[in-house]
Amino acid sequence: MRAYCLCFLLLMNMCMQGQDLNGIWKGTLVQAPGGCFAEYNIELQINFIPTANTFSGIAFDYRDTGKYVKMDFTGRLNSTTHRAVIIENDIQEAHIPESCVPCIKTYDLVWSRSGNEEILSGECKGRQFGTYSACPAYRIVLKRAAKSDFGTQVTQSPDLAALQAKLQLKPRTKELVKTFNMPAGEIRMDFYDNAEIDNDTITVLLNGKLLLYRQMLKAKPLTISFNAYPDTEYELVMYADNLGSIPPNTALLVITAGTNKYEVRLASSEEKSAAVKFRFGKKDP
Repeated sequence: MRAYCLCFLLLMNMCMQGQDLNGIWKGTLVQAPGGCFAEYNIELQINFIPTANTFSGIAFDYRDTGKYVKMDFTGRLNSTTHRAVIIENDIQEAHIPESCVPCIKTYDLVWSRSGNEEILSGECKGRQFGTYSACPAYRIVLKRAAKSDFGTQVTQSPDLAALQAKLQLKPRTKELVKTFNMPAGEIRMDFYDNAEIDNDTITVLLNGKLLLYRQMLKAKPLTISFNAYPDTEYELVMYADNLGSIPPNTALLVITAGTNKYEVRLASSEEKSAAVKFRFGKKDP
């Protein structure tokens, strides 16, 4: 009986691990007659939140890396039926012939495993961008992939993206303070004033993407939450907007990854910015 229970628990654990969709998924999307191309490549960069079985991310529909449509999406996984529903929300970029009309899609997929290979397969339907006209139906098969064709994307709000396009931050030397290997992809970063609250304000970038701009450090934290893709290096940079009344600009950064917590103290000046690097899924040497 004990051996039976142990096998059952191991099987359940494997199933739970298999349903963590976080990462890169690539495959093909075959369209019924009437579309711009008969077959597309497709890549989904899924940020999965295991505690809620929800996710968000970026989708690329492409013939090649020069002809593509980039969209953001949200979704939910039913952990019992292994069914994932993905809804594309908006177009972020479109680099396709003028005669082609992007399609905003809803995916109905099922997760499965074949040996060591994880698969998402099913169908999707959609409407032409800017209209209510239906797109031809699609059949889709995706497999978990180790590497993106477009580089992994850090999610950024449209307001911050528009702001960053106009910003001209003065270049500064980066000082690497710490490198972490994270045991979980679900990450929260809390920034506190490191000592006396002295009106320090900071700008924070993750892999070059602006995520906080001119925010004051206080007893209540400034928080960034996101999911890290497996085996992808991330660099967080804290840029000092001012030096406060007690130079330099200092912050206590508390990182929560799953059930693990880490603390690191950062100091930035008008000459250098503090940096932290981390990776989820990389084993310690």
